[in-house]
Amino acid sequence: MKILGIGNAIVDVICKIDDKFITQNKLTKSTMKLVDEVEFKKLLATLKIEDTVSGGSVANSIVGLSQLGNKVGFIGKVSDDNLGNKYEKGLKKEKVEFFCSKKKEAIPTGTCLILITPDSERTMVTFLGTAGKINENDIDTAAIKNSEILFLEGYLWDEGEPKKAFEKAINNSNKVAMSLSDLFCVERHKSQFLDLVKNKLDITFANEQEIMSLINVKKFEDVIDFAKEINKLIVVTRGAKGAIAINQSEIVECSAKKNLQIKDLTGAGDLFASGFLHGIINKKPTKESLATGTEMSSKVIQIIGARLNI
Repeated sequence: MKILGIGNAIVDVICKIDDKFITQNKLTKSTMKLVDEVEFKKLLATLKIEDTVSGGSVANSIVGLSQLGNKVGFIGKVSDDNLGNKYEKGLKKEKVEFFCSKKKEAIPTGTCLILITPDSERTMVTFLGTAGKINENDIDTAAIKNSEILFLEGYLWDEGEPKKAFEKAINNSNKVAMSLSDLFCVERHKSQFLDLVKNKLDITFANEQEIMSLINVKKFEDVIDFAKEINKLIVVTRGAKGAIAINQSEIVECSAKKNLQIKDLTGAGDLFASGFLHGIINKKPTKESLATGTEMSSKVIQIIGARLNI
């Protein structure tokens, strides 16, 4: 297998809202908030659902890699319920091998409200459900050892059982890539993430805000110095400024696509990672890998949701 992803197995519920909804519900635009089941259902009751899709950050990336013709798999925890069955079917339809010993869990399958405002920004409200209860027993070490790259998401990291699952996965991997996922995620787990980036990961994906927060800097030049110093591949998306990959003394940049009809920014980072990892796993030059990442990201922001119809 080329790449195996481990992440939160979350069913995305896509809804269009106005800015007033964000203010009224004390949400912060463009970030992800974790809530319990009661709060989740309360919010959902006031919304009109546009679409329901098998989601989760790394799962989106893995589907993108499959659509680009790579043999891929995914480990995530769902319950044997309606949403869990829908989730599994969604991945199998995309030719992703799903490693999950699905059984009736006490907590239901995880769900995420993807709230899209008129400016195309997406704000997420997540009830992790059983996805957040992933543990060491859910990690298929044989599948990890048989994959060239393990791809993880920062969203998955949490003290206790998920952390143990994360560590077991890393300790059995050949090469590890991870997405920092979200600014709040970085700020919650700063010291652990910094340790991972410096000592455990081969490839780190982040946006400009996330990486600058992680290393406490105000100038982007300091990010370049940091990446050179730790001698790891760091890939940063910079919105309208494009994307940059720093690998030892090699610094490669790629411009953002212009004049796009942006409908929804959901999945932009996930699909960027798909394209970049596709290049890496197929031994393409860094410039080409960045270009493929940018192409995938550009396509997904011109549709609603985080999955391309390829």
